[in-house]
Amino acid sequence: MKPNFSSLLTWQFIRYLGVGGLSFAADFACLYFLTEHVGIHYLLSASLAFCVGLTINYLLCLAWVFDFRRMPNPWHEFLVFSAIGLIALLLNNLLLWLLTEYAGIHYLLSKIVATAVILFFNFSLRRWLLFSPPADNATTLNISS
Repeated sequence: MKPNFSSLLTWQFIRYLGVGGLSFAADFACLYFLTEHVGIHYLLSASLAFCVGLTINYLLCLAWVFDFRRMPNPWHEFLVFSAIGLIALLLNNLLLWLLTEYAGIHYLLSKIVATAVILFFNFSLRRWLLFSPPADNATTLNISS
Protein backbone atom coordinates (compact mmCIF):
# COMPACT_ATOMS: atom_id res chain seq x y z
CA MET A 1 0.00 0.00 0.00
CA LYS A 2 1.43 3.38 -1.02
CA PRO A 3 1.61 6.09 1.66
CA ASN A 4 -1.05 8.78 1.55
CA PHE A 5 0.49 12.25 1.97
CA SER A 6 -2.20 13.62 4.24
CA SER A 7 -2.17 10.59 6.56
CA LEU A 8 1.66 10.59 6.60
CA LEU A 9 1.65 14.28 7.51
CA THR A 10 -0.94 13.69 10.23
CA TRP A 11 1.01 10.74 11.66
CA GLN A 12 4.25 12.75 11.62
CA PHE A 13 2.53 15.67 13.35
CA ILE A 14 1.08 13.39 16.04
CA ARG A 15 4.52 11.92 16.65
CA TYR A 16 6.01 15.41 16.61
CA LEU A 17 3.53 16.40 19.32
CA GLY A 18 4.76 13.48 21.46
CA VAL A 19 8.39 14.38 20.88
CA GLY A 20 7.57 18.02 21.51
CA GLY A 21 5.88 17.08 24.76
CA LEU A 22 8.99 15.30 26.02
CA SER A 23 11.24 18.13 24.82
CA PHE A 24 8.95 20.68 26.41
CA ALA A 25 8.98 18.80 29.73
CA ALA A 26 12.78 18.91 29.82
CA ASP A 27 12.81 22.57 28.71
CA PHE A 28 10.16 23.55 31.28
CA ALA A 29 11.87 21.66 34.12
CA CYS A 30 15.21 23.30 33.31
CA LEU A 31 13.57 26.73 33.11
CA TYR A 32 11.97 26.25 36.51
CA PHE A 33 15.10 24.82 38.12
CA LEU A 34 17.48 27.45 36.74
CA THR A 35 15.17 30.32 37.63
CA GLU A 36 13.86 29.20 41.02
CA HIS A 37 16.80 27.22 42.43
CA VAL A 38 19.88 28.62 40.71
CA GLY A 39 18.60 32.22 40.64
CA ILE A 40 19.18 32.94 36.95
CA HIS A 41 16.90 35.56 35.32
CA TYR A 42 13.96 33.85 33.61
CA LEU A 43 14.93 34.97 30.08
CA LEU A 44 18.48 33.59 30.38
CA SER A 45 17.08 30.43 31.99
CA ALA A 46 14.62 30.14 29.10
CA SER A 47 17.46 30.33 26.58
CA LEU A 48 19.54 27.67 28.33
CA ALA A 49 16.54 25.41 28.85
CA PHE A 50 15.49 25.85 25.23
CA CYS A 51 18.88 24.45 24.12
CA VAL A 52 18.28 21.34 26.22
CA GLY A 53 14.84 20.90 24.67
CA LEU A 54 16.22 21.54 21.17
CA THR A 55 18.80 18.77 21.49
CA ILE A 56 16.25 16.27 22.81
CA ASN A 57 13.82 17.27 20.07
CA TYR A 58 16.40 16.78 17.32
CA LEU A 59 17.45 13.34 18.50
CA LEU A 60 13.87 12.12 18.96
CA CYS A 61 12.75 13.57 15.60
CA LEU A 62 15.46 11.54 13.90
CA ALA A 63 14.64 8.41 15.83
CA TRP A 64 10.86 8.48 15.71
CA VAL A 65 9.16 11.25 13.70
CA PHE A 66 10.71 11.70 10.28
CA ASP A 67 11.88 8.83 8.10
CA PHE A 68 13.24 10.92 5.23
CA ARG A 69 16.35 13.05 5.60
CA ARG A 70 16.99 15.60 2.88
CA MET A 71 20.58 16.36 3.94
CA PRO A 72 23.15 13.56 3.80
CA ASN A 73 25.51 15.28 6.26
CA PRO A 74 24.12 15.05 9.82
CA TRP A 75 26.16 18.08 10.97
CA HIS A 76 24.68 20.29 8.24
CA GLU A 77 21.25 18.95 9.11
CA PHE A 78 21.75 19.75 12.79
CA LEU A 79 22.94 23.27 11.89
CA VAL A 80 19.77 23.93 9.87
CA PHE A 81 17.65 22.32 12.61
CA SER A 82 19.40 24.55 15.15
CA ALA A 83 19.02 27.68 13.00
CA ILE A 84 15.27 27.08 12.92
CA GLY A 85 15.51 26.52 16.67
CA LEU A 86 17.38 29.81 17.10
CA ILE A 87 14.61 31.70 15.31
CA ALA A 88 12.10 29.86 17.49
CA LEU A 89 14.16 30.76 20.58
CA LEU A 90 14.01 34.44 19.64
CA LEU A 91 10.25 34.19 19.14
CA ASN A 92 9.95 32.23 22.40
CA ASN A 93 11.85 34.82 24.41
CA LEU A 94 9.97 37.71 22.79
CA LEU A 95 6.62 36.12 23.63
CA LEU A 96 7.82 35.15 27.09
CA TRP A 97 8.98 38.70 27.79
CA LEU A 98 5.84 40.35 26.39
CA LEU A 99 3.47 38.04 28.24
CA THR A 100 5.40 38.22 31.52
CA GLU A 101 6.38 41.89 31.61
CA TYR A 102 3.43 43.51 29.84
CA ALA A 103 0.51 41.13 30.29
CA GLY A 104 1.51 40.28 33.86
CA ILE A 105 1.36 36.51 33.32
CA HIS A 106 3.64 34.30 35.42
CA TYR A 107 6.74 33.33 33.43
CA LEU A 108 5.91 29.60 33.52
CA LEU A 109 2.42 30.16 32.10
CA SER A 110 3.94 32.51 29.52
CA LYS A 111 6.28 29.68 28.53
CA ILE A 112 3.35 27.35 27.91
CA VAL A 113 1.62 29.91 25.68
CA ALA A 114 4.82 30.68 23.75
CA THR A 115 5.50 26.98 23.21
CA ALA A 116 2.03 26.39 21.81
CA VAL A 117 2.51 29.22 19.30
CA ILE A 118 5.98 28.10 18.23
CA LEU A 119 5.03 24.43 17.82
CA PHE A 120 3.48 24.91 14.38
CA PHE A 121 6.32 27.14 13.18
CA ASN A 122 8.93 24.54 14.15
CA PHE A 123 7.11 21.54 12.70
CA SER A 124 6.32 23.20 9.38
CA LEU A 125 9.75 24.65 8.75
CA ARG A 126 11.68 21.58 9.88
CA ARG A 127 9.55 19.22 7.84
CA TRP A 128 9.75 21.43 4.75
CA LEU A 129 13.50 22.14 4.90
CA LEU A 130 14.89 18.94 6.38
CA PHE A 131 12.57 15.98 6.43
CA SER A 132 10.54 15.92 3.23
CA PRO A 133 11.50 14.93 -0.30
CA PRO A 134 12.12 17.78 -2.75
CA ALA A 135 8.98 19.00 -4.56
CA ASP A 136 10.03 17.46 -7.88
CA ASN A 137 9.91 13.98 -6.27
CA ALA A 138 6.44 14.59 -4.85
CA THR A 139 4.69 13.11 -7.85
CA THR A 140 6.40 9.78 -7.29
CA LEU A 141 5.12 9.56 -3.71
CA ASN A 142 1.39 9.38 -4.50
CA ILE A 143 0.43 12.58 -2.76
CA SER A 144 -3.22 12.42 -3.69
CA SER A 145 -5.78 12.76 -0.92
